[in-house]
Amino acid sequence: MRIGELAGRAGTSTRTLRYYEEHGLVRAERSANGYRDYDEAELRVVHEIRTLLAVGFALDDIRPFVACLRAGNSSGDVCPDSVAVLRRKIAEVDAYVDRLSAVRRQLHTQLTLAIANREETCCTTPKPVR
Repeated sequence: MRIGELAGRAGTSTRTLRYYEEHGLVRAERSANGYRDYDEAELRVVHEIRTLLAVGFALDDIRPFVACLRAGNSSGDVCPDSVAVLRRKIAEVDAYVDRLSAVRRQLHTQLTLAIANREETCCTTPKPVR
């Protein structure tokens, strides 16, 4: 299939497909007239790439998943290298959640103190006499 057809079926742009190809993730054969011809299997590869990018993976992280698909597996996440990337990504997300939780606790503490100080200030400030 040509690049326009693959882009349409994958829900992406031809520019994006050329970008993936530049990074060695998508393969195309060149016809005599220089047009890119893609195998049907590239559609599955592009879907895998887009799915992984959508959840925050970098292009370099995606390489093992693509290699796993190219090895004939039905899914890109069944190979040891892919599993290692998934484990690393989960550890990154867990660390990020921990940092966000710490920030949340700090903000709650700050808010509690601010409310207490405001109420204290409001209640202890003498009201002007009329």
